[in-house]
Amino acid sequence: MKQTCDIPVWDIPTRLFHWLLVLLVAGAWLSYKFGDVTMTWHKWNGYAVLTLLLFRLLWGFVGSSTARFGDFIKGPFTVLRYLHGGARAPSLGHNPAGGWSVLAMLGVLIVQAGAGLFTTDDILVSGPLNFLVSSDTVDFLSSIHRLGYYVLLGLVALHLAALAFHRLAHGENLVRAMISGNKCPAHVPPGTAAVLRPLWLAALCLAIAAFTVWFGISVWRW
Repeated sequence: MKQTCDIPVWDIPTRLFHWLLVLLVAGAWLSYKFGDVTMTWHKWNGYAVLTLLLFRLLWGFVGSSTARFGDFIKGPFTVLRYLHGGARAPSLGHNPAGGWSVLAMLGVLIVQAGAGLFTTDDILVSGPLNFLVSSDTVDFLSSIHRLGYYVLLGLVALHLAALAFHRLAHGENLVRAMISGNKCPAHVPPGTAAVLRPLWLAALCLAIAAFTVWFGISVWRW
């Protein structure tokens, strides 16, 4: 008999953030490789990524239980114990090691998108805040923006490897969980389920994030 996977784990805002971020990161690369000369789409793609990242930071404090940083960011000893002998212990949301990989991914993306605001190719394309910093700082941030792509690729590869490991070693389909929002009872601690927050709160966080990005870019250009 097929097991019913109906334990609420991931809320709609977290799932939408995850998959939209995947699409936008792919779009950033495609617009860089195949975009127009002025990189207009690449810039707007970056603004959207920044908006999503700021939303996720806010949602990490006020969102549903499994989306909060306090739920999945654990101390180093907890992570080491998990890696040493607790890798088969079920987790409702991110496990202790996965939590730090999420934090690393968010950190790299914030640096990558933030650096892009100050970059230039010294010919046609410049970030909207390029004029605020010195040429040496622009060169440094431009290098960070270029190299950050490869760091991001490494983190994505690690993320995919972890997904494959959980699927093959433990039979846990984490991709399906991030699509449906639910996990099977065998893959969560007994008697647990996510405490979900209302969608209006997520909409408010998104509005604050979008306004912050718009204001941060526009105010310096007036």
